[in-house]
Amino acid sequence: MSHPPRSRAITAGAHPDGSATDAPEVESRIVVLDFGSQYTQLIARRIRELGVFSEIVSPQTPAVELARPGVRGLILSGGPSSVAQEGSPLPDPEIFSLGIPVLGICYGLQAMARLLGGEVERARSGEYGRAVLEWREPSPLSAELPNHSAVWNSHGDRVSRLPEGFVVLAQTEEEPHAAVADLKRRLYGLQFHPEVTHTEFGKEMLANFLFRICHAPASWKLSSFLDRSCAEIRARVGNERVLLGLSGGVDSSVTAALLHRAIGDRLHCLFVDNGLLRQGEVETVRHLFGEEMGFAVHFVDASARFLGKLRGVADPERKRKIIGREFIQVFEEAARSLGPVRYLAQGTLYPDRIESAAAGHGRPAVIKSHHNVGGLPRRMKMRLVEPLRLLFKDEVRELGKLLGLPREILHRHPFPGPGLAVRCLAPITPENLALLRAADAIVVEEIRRAGLYDEVWQAFAVLLPIRSVGVMGDARTYELTAAVRAVQSVDGMTADWARLPAELLSRIANRIIQEVRGINRVVYDISSKPPATIEWE
Repeated sequence: MSHPPRSRAITAGAHPDGSATDAPEVESRIVVLDFGSQYTQLIARRIRELGVFSEIVSPQTPAVELARPGVRGLILSGGPSSVAQEGSPLPDPEIFSLGIPVLGICYGLQAMARLLGGEVERARSGEYGRAVLEWREPSPLSAELPNHSAVWNSHGDRVSRLPEGFVVLAQTEEEPHAAVADLKRRLYGLQFHPEVTHTEFGKEMLANFLFRICHAPASWKLSSFLDRSCAEIRARVGNERVLLGLSGGVDSSVTAALLHRAIGDRLHCLFVDNGLLRQGEVETVRHLFGEEMGFAVHFVDASARFLGKLRGVADPERKRKIIGREFIQVFEEAARSLGPVRYLAQGTLYPDRIESAAAGHGRPAVIKSHHNVGGLPRRMKMRLVEPLRLLFKDEVRELGKLLGLPREILHRHPFPGPGLAVRCLAPITPENLALLRAADAIVVEEIRRAGLYDEVWQAFAVLLPIRSVGVMGDARTYELTAAVRAVQSVDGMTADWARLPAELLSRIANRIIQEVRGINRVVYDISSKPPATIEWE
């Protein structure tokens, strides 16, 4: 399949709630309306993989906002609701009159059909899992695709009558309206999910929508993002100084390198020891950023302050908000000691913003507040700079390579902003955190020793508030439980549990129980995301 030649990209986007940002406009973009599907972010990632910028907005975004320059196409995501239910999320009907191509996926197809005069009914038996798709009519959506291929379904409703002007493009054994279109108005619908890997040629279908139907140029490149971001940062902060909270993780490290390229020594990095860090984290940051990279890093020990605020707090949302507020206060105090600093930089990513703003995106509630999004106070004395706010995790790593960051930093496993607070489900005390640090260090050490560190996306230990009876040295023990979590993923939005060798799991469990006095049981988490999240809180 031939794609248009790549052209120069201009980066930008919007906040996940659909509101405008201070980012510049892009030449071309696809907008995904999020009706709450577990795969919405995956749709956006697939589009970017094809070289087109994508952004995710609220399904209630007015049509007039979606008609802004640069929008080449709209995608209506799937979702857990039924269009027959009162209060189910629906897009502005005017989007179908904008002249912009629309692709409805699963629930998105059903919403489009209902709004345009078709009928949707509850299927006698929902269609879930694999099916064989047969294309019946030619269209740009199926160009250069085989007549038969496997697709993946997950729906309980179905379109029973098509709106006027629509024709059937493809069907499966159970679904007569598997792919439909109003070819004249460039409105397309798929009852299956092209974005998942289980659908054969799903990426090619999306490519056909982007390039043959929307005529979008493949102009999204991180090298252009880098140049444009540096110019944007300089224009925004002028001659002011910027304070960055440096954690040593991938996100803050890439943010630091990007800001340093843009404004040089006007960047001041602040490393806060909040008492919730991994074992040896302070020493690692001093070595990598101070000795090897030559960054000026200011270290602040605020561990007693954070642990005092978290004493007795069990609710994960409260933990995140407390940590976010305390970080800001520590940063503002540090800024005063450094002299006038007007800007605070953070390594916030696009998934952070989406998950923190999930309520209203076709979902009934926030998935989780990220400490640097949901935990920020409404009135801050410093202005935020978030240069990575439009990027997914794997894009951040690629940007880090362009900035020359060493592999040791870029391929560190992700570590949550709230740190061990969301991995310590037992009461947060110095003693319990010490147990968790030691157990976590064993997990990472053994996975490295087995040569599997780069093969898994993330691996860590969780301390559970569960005590169980054990026997050690013929004596009874009644101690805490550790859970080991290891997952494989591409960008952290979906993940599967890692099939670690039994011998490796045995070594990890034996070492934790023998070396970490206070833990006498180890379990392995085999949950995937979704329905679980990668972190336990």
